[in-house]
Amino acid sequence: MRPGSFGAMAELRVFPLACVVQNYAWGKLARDSEVARLLASSEPILRIELDKPYAELWMGTHPKGDSLILDNRISQKTLGQWIAENPGCLGSKVKEMFNGQLPFLFKVLSVNTALSIQAHPNKELAVKLHTQYPEHYPDANHKPEMAIALTSFDGLCGFRPVEEIVAFLQKVPEFRALIGNVAAEQLERSVADDPRGVSAALRVCFTRMMKSEKKVCAEQLNLLVKRITQKAALGEDTSASCGDLLLKLHSQFPGDIGCFAIYFLNLVKMEPGDCMFLGANEPHAYLHGDCIECMACSDNTVRAGLTPKFIDVLTLCEMLNYTPAPPSSKLLIPTQSRLDPCVTIYDPPIPDFAVMKIQIPSTVKLYLVSAIDSASILLVLKGAAVGTSTAATSEMTLRPGTVLFISANESVSLRLSVPEGMLLFRACCLL
Repeated sequence: MRPGSFGAMAELRVFPLACVVQNYAWGKLARDSEVARLLASSEPILRIELDKPYAELWMGTHPKGDSLILDNRISQKTLGQWIAENPGCLGSKVKEMFNGQLPFLFKVLSVNTALSIQAHPNKELAVKLHTQYPEHYPDANHKPEMAIALTSFDGLCGFRPVEEIVAFLQKVPEFRALIGNVAAEQLERSVADDPRGVSAALRVCFTRMMKSEKKVCAEQLNLLVKRITQKAALGEDTSASCGDLLLKLHSQFPGDIGCFAIYFLNLVKMEPGDCMFLGANEPHAYLHGDCIECMACSDNTVRAGLTPKFIDVLTLCEMLNYTPAPPSSKLLIPTQSRLDPCVTIYDPPIPDFAVMKIQIPSTVKLYLVSAIDSASILLVLKGAAVGTSTAATSEMTLRPGTVLFISANESVSLRLSVPEGMLLFRACCLL
């Protein structure tokens, strides 16, 4: 117990949260959604609506989804309010670096249909966009993010190696017609003669596509879809035109310019535990699967296709990182903790967040979630336990979907109550 605290009135610095669910249209319907599964498990009295999409679970303090505190001994209702009055909970370095704010937003995503082709601004652009168009860009923060696959997970990310893009320009006439011969030839020449000109030529090609007239785009897309459908019906291989993916995206977003983006962007395929890191200005679109996501605390997104939402083609084409690279370059390789064999650390090249995967084997019955010098949010994915902490006055039941806020320099002891071990994810800030 802390000096100056009296029995049950000990300072509450570890507590469970109830988190906001977003029912975006692209989410998986309840029976297939990891978000719905976690929600049903953590709040058994809550009625899950089977015909509704359960897309995202938000854990953190973002104004669009501030987590509720599930401990009636705490006067503040939300995590954001509590941290504002107890900024020391962040840890001294985090508090100083991020001005007393929790710097990350932690999520679970269940993706059924493609998300928009998008990129997130760096800090400088975020400030500018928020000042000019606050209705479309709700805050002034950057939004680097990373996704850790929970199931097989597909996404588009970053510009393909330029040789692949040139091959599509030569094999997919409808794609070339949209870009135009002049821009296509400039890209083809730059590959052979002018490596430094590749990014500039790529920018011209991508911008030509994104700014093409709706009517022209629809005509070329219809021609392409018709051609690929006929080839597929004859049992011919359509992989040289990414046929399967094109037909899938076209069925979700008929006539959308974003369908052509598959010829520019890498298709990244991940299996559980694989991780993709998306820095500022990196074009991407999640396509299908469930993942853990962690990002800087922002909801700023510049969109330009595969979406009914506001699109900002000019901003997107200007801001993008036009550096071609293979899909493997988008993967973040986790490291094994030197202190704890159960912990794998996903630590991206930015200070705002990191994620620890905690895999407790069935042979372990007692486990300590160790203290770190940062506030953290702990999510239970599998397994069950009873948790105790000197910073929580009563026992806490942990089961899939349980979310705990753990203040800096506090630990939680887990007594596992099922034989199959546990899987947890912990978002934090490793300065």
